[in-house]
Amino acid sequence: MSAKDNGDIFDLDATLFCGQCFSWDRLPGGGYAGASGDRALFLCDPSRDLPRALADPFWRGYFDWDFPYAQARAQFSAMDPILKEAAAFAPGIHILNQDPWEALCSFIISQNNNIPRITGIVRRLCRTFGSSLEKSGDWALFSFPRPERLANCTPGDLAPLRCGFRARYLIDAAQKVSSGQVDLERLRTMPLTEAREQLMQIVGVGVKVADCALLYGLHRLEVFPMDVWMKRVMARWFAGKNPDCFGPYAGIAQQYLFHYSRNHPECFTEDEARERVS
Repeated sequence: MSAKDNGDIFDLDATLFCGQCFSWDRLPGGGYAGASGDRALFLCDPSRDLPRALADPFWRGYFDWDFPYAQARAQFSAMDPILKEAAAFAPGIHILNQDPWEALCSFIISQNNNIPRITGIVRRLCRTFGSSLEKSGDWALFSFPRPERLANCTPGDLAPLRCGFRARYLIDAAQKVSSGQVDLERLRTMPLTEAREQLMQIVGVGVKVADCALLYGLHRLEVFPMDVWMKRVMARWFAGKNPDCFGPYAGIAQQYLFHYSRNHPECFTEDEARERVS
């Protein structure tokens, strides 16, 4: 945990590995290495290196350093006791400001997948089609390939990624984004229903992937992605309610609930808990 200037707290490990991002690794010795777009960052000693990184507006924005998370948690605490407990369990989680294209691809890859496999596919995608950014000892970081790099690929070209049926989806996404048919930056201010429909023009992108791209890539904090697991969370703890009940920070509430439920398997049946970690 790190203390912030405003007295709030930041949990770097929980933020990076709570399921919202797949481009970071833990380093031997307790550090972290990751990249966003064409920017690389080594946090070999987080207590020393994170403050230095936050002096750069890019990384300060990436880690969403200036958002009033304590205010959001106070609102959640007044809403519901389960949500209060979930927010208190990991109060230092931030919603990262990821590159929109990278977030879209990451959650296309996430379909019917688990976190270790998603991370492996993203790593191979960057190593195969990205550019070398920075090295520290034996650790090398690569950029996330831009849509233009993937638009002319065939599924066979993506075979080394071992991403299966998702290769076709990634190529279609690259073609539609690089051509301007899907303008990711316009989605930041577009009405939510329209923004979701724009993303769902891409083959293989349904509501859940679209919502993840909007929340994690475009910082649409009102979006509450609903996969099978979160539907179970809602049915168990918020029966009869829909995500609108969480207000303008619904996406933050979703992340608290997702992280809390993953770490409390005793709240679910044995079969549900097994699916949680699959």
